[in-house]
Amino acid sequence: MDSTQTPFPDSRAAGEGPQPHPWITPALALLGSWRGSGSGGYDTLADGFSYEQEITFSHDGRPFLRYEARAWLTDTEGRPLRPSGRETGWWRVGADGYLEAVVAHPIGIVTTYVGRISGNQIEMASRDMAVTPHAKSVTASRRRLTLHEDELTVVQELEAVGQPLQQHLSARLRRLPL
Repeated sequence: MDSTQTPFPDSRAAGEGPQPHPWITPALALLGSWRGSGSGGYDTLADGFSYEQEITFSHDGRPFLRYEARAWLTDTEGRPLRPSGRETGWWRVGADGYLEAVVAHPIGIVTTYVGRISGNQIEMASRDMAVTPHAKSVTASRRRLTLHEDELTVVQELEAVGQPLQQHLSARLRRLPL
């Protein structure tokens, strides 16, 4: 191994890299990168918006997944306009599909989620929200992911800036080839 390689690389595919921990079995279908388009809106926004998103799940053999997502706004023709949401974190999976997640955003928000992976459905709701002094006030979030073959649907609800919990984002992503 040369000095530029990590001795324990993450795996983004079953059968590649380290053996996955048995507990992450309910989440193995998520491994890899997903990309697609979506739309969003919120009561405090005058207009809705369109975006592209890429999500990557990987593991290093322990009972959790590394999670990273990035998005960019697009115009009506699907052309990129500017960077948008970005987040990274860890999803800890229990043997029975119980799920805990920690997700951090560069805009000063960290969310812990609890939920469940059941078949092709993943549902999680915020348990705790931490915000830095200059971050927007976000008080709750809920996410639902549905996996159907090589398509991943992601829906996120948000309670923020004095508004009730409501749908904020919805995207359809396709698995990217390795």
